[in-house]
Amino acid sequence: YAFNGFKILLINEHNARIHLVATVVTVIAGFYFDISKVEWMIVLLCIGAVFALEIINSAIENLADLVCQEKNEYVKKAKDLAAAAVLTAAFVSVIIALIIFIPKIMMLWF
Repeated sequence: YAFNGFKILLINEHNARIHLVATVVTVIAGFYFDISKVEWMIVLLCIGAVFALEIINSAIENLADLVCQEKNEYVKKAKDLAAAAVLTAAFVSVIIALIIFIPKIMMLWF
C-alpha cells in the first residue's frame, strides 16, 4: 500500500514532482561536490522531511475534500496549516542546501 501511496503522490501532486526534481538536482550536486557523510545525512533528512510532510499534506487534503464537499473555514485552516508545514520544511531545506553547497561552489571560482 505504501508504494501505491508514492505512486499516487507522484502522479497526482504537482508539488511532489517539483520536490522530486529538487531531490535529483541535490543528489547530483552532492556527488559532484563530494559532500561529507554528515552533510549527506543532513541532506537526506531534509529530503525525507519534505516528502513525508508532502505525503501528510496530500492525505489531509484528500480526506478533507471527501468529508466536507462544501466550503468550510475549519477545513480550509487544516489544509492551509498542512501546506504551511511542507513550505516550512522546504524553506529550511533550501537554507541548509545553501549552507552546504555555497562554500563548495565558491571554491570552484577561486
